[in-house]
Amino acid sequence: MYIIVGLGNPGRDYENTRHNIGFDVIDRLADQENIGVLEKKHKAVIGKGVIAGEKCILAKPQTFMNLSGESVRALLDYYKADETTDLIVVSDDVSLDVGQLRIRKKGSAGGHNGLKNIIANLGHDTFMRVKMGVGEKPRGWDLADYVLGHFPPREREIMDEAAERAADAIRMMIAEDADTAMNEYNRKV
Repeated sequence: MYIIVGLGNPGRDYENTRHNIGFDVIDRLADQENIGVLEKKHKAVIGKGVIAGEKCILAKPQTFMNLSGESVRALLDYYKADETTDLIVVSDDVSLDVGQLRIRKKGSAGGHNGLKNIIANLGHDTFMRVKMGVGEKPRGWDLADYVLGHFPPREREIMDEAAERAADAIRMMIAEDADTAMNEYNRKV
């Protein structure tokens, strides 16, 4: 069973912000795979279904970004999943160009507080992740203001296309493996 977690912040104020691109990817996957993400459990809103022939849990933590690890830990414990092989986390990344994807099987948080909290709750950094490029913050901007801001219309179009590619990449990670998906999707578009 795969647990696919999109990072973001709950509430209307945060919808369609850079920091919530993980939620957007979960919504995209849910729509494509006809999975309702409506059940409130494990400090998240979750949905259960089958993707690429495998049972999956789609989850959007409701703990706010900085405590995402609490929800991830609760999901892993309840479903007795192996975080090194069964967990896929989708997050925003300011070090990647808008719309660029980067799939990894392990690594540091890179300054991302949601990933930091997941690593702290797991006790290691070996779990699959799909990083979604949201672009570097402009000079003089506060990082929090930038990631909690909305995409301009052209960047929103690019991110919608990137969310589609991310959903395809996740399906490939499940159907084949992370290495195959990395070879296919870890290049500039």
